[in-house]
Amino acid sequence: MEIKRAAEIIRNGGVVAFPTETVYGLGANALDAQAVAKIFELKERPSFDPLIVHLAAPAQIFDYIVNSQCMLPLQQTYIQWLTEKFWPGPLTIVLPKNTRIPDIVTAGLPTVALRMPDNPVALELIRLSGCPLAAPSANKFGCLSPTTAEHVRKQLPELECVLDGGAARVGIESTVVSLQEDGFTILRQGAITRTDLEKILPVSGRAVSGLPSPGLLKSHYSPAKPLYFPGQKEVDKARAGLISLRGENTAGYKLTATLSPSGDLREAAANLFGALHKMEDAEIDCIVAEPVPETGIGLAIMDRLRKAAYRWKTP
Repeated sequence: MEIKRAAEIIRNGGVVAFPTETVYGLGANALDAQAVAKIFELKERPSFDPLIVHLAAPAQIFDYIVNSQCMLPLQQTYIQWLTEKFWPGPLTIVLPKNTRIPDIVTAGLPTVALRMPDNPVALELIRLSGCPLAAPSANKFGCLSPTTAEHVRKQLPELECVLDGGAARVGIESTVVSLQEDGFTILRQGAITRTDLEKILPVSGRAVSGLPSPGLLKSHYSPAKPLYFPGQKEVDKARAGLISLRGENTAGYKLTATLSPSGDLREAAANLFGALHKMEDAEIDCIVAEPVPETGIGLAIMDRLRKAAYRWKTP
């Protein structure tokens, strides 16, 4: 019944929070510019940052991009390969949009970012709403991404409807790729790695300009407390929290969070934002985050940590 109520809110031009396998999203009818404007207002998000449009079926991608007859043949083939392999799942594809998508969704850019989430609550909400959902993460702009309904309510207490689907399974935002005639370009790192993608299609040699994807700003995903890497700044451990991959070198810290005792980077990614929220809510002065190996999904983890730490860098 809660999903039906959420879908009714969407159909009436409202905004709801819902779970996906990556993080919780703040969704509105992607075809309704006024509804999408409410997302920007709630998040305090700048209008130059585009949104991702969430679909309920792979075939729907062709409803919102330029006529397939105008596309280059290889682009059509790449779309088919990627959606067959990775949808539903944490992969967002950036393609030229058609006029059904309002400019507010894409920050005035000629391209749109599309994905099909791998979460039954999200898919049912999209189906019942009868429209694609424009949905960034359900948090204040630049702050920590939410991986539980509680995280959403903490940052957006005024929100009327938050669908609770438990903790997000992947725990970091989707990989975003731009498709060209000669292959793909990764715009944002995520759970789908370059190695995964290279098994399907080649890497593009073309540069992508502007900000065609969310998550490309230098400062993002930031906790309210200062976040540093080891050695970046002298800290009082008795007043600091430590985020550690395996739970090592924790002596002296007031609070610690272990991302994966076994060192599994996928487990670490799923626990990353939960650990950051724990630190943000604790009575500590700052956070120290140990780097993780930059292989596979470790690239995405370090992307989030560097952006979380950027606002606290010493000039």
